[in-house]
Amino acid sequence: MPLIRRGPPGAPDSQKETNAAAGLFDPSPEARWKAARALGEDPSAVPQLSKALATETSLQVREAIFTSFVLIRSDASARAAAEFMRSEDASLRSGALDALAAMPEITQVLLPGLLGDGDPDIRILSCELARSMTPEAATSLLGFLLQTETEVNVCGAAVDVLAELGTPDAIAPMLACKSRFPDQAFLGFAIDDAIERAGAGRLDRDG
Repeated sequence: MPLIRRGPPGAPDSQKETNAAAGLFDPSPEARWKAARALGEDPSAVPQLSKALATETSLQVREAIFTSFVLIRSDASARAAAEFMRSEDASLRSGALDALAAMPEITQVLLPGLLGDGDPDIRILSCELARSMTPEAATSLLGFLLQTETEVNVCGAAVDVLAELGTPDAIAPMLACKSRFPDQAFLGFAIDDAIERAGAGRLDRDG
């Protein structure tokens, strides 16, 4: 990371932080990028970073802001990143998912709420975030989801992850899900495949 001079020598930290926060809205993309990088050292900057990201058009600056969320690595920065999962801009949604996946220990705390969100698109994206969890955590979170989920596409997203990470504990909730959607052949096929991997196939590999 290049040396960024954010104030005169000896300037108080609060003044440096104020200067960096102001830089988030500078007309120059390079200045905004430098400001976003500098604020990755400041946990109190999450609101400013989030506000800037909402209107930022430079992909490089967006990436720097998401990187700062990860460097701050707090509940607040994870929640700020998660809000951009709701964006209509695909690059913002992708950036949010990448940032959250990079701090799985914090994201895991948010996942139950995200998996229970009223928007099925958020629930689908949240299933993808479970890929960054341990097999045990992913199985617990997605297995619970499958017990009550009413949207077949959300179930399909959860089963896709469980086919990769699911432990034998995923078998019962997947079977229950299959019984709720008897007319969805694609889901039944995916569940049968995931069960095979989570059951005998995975046990054979581990044993």
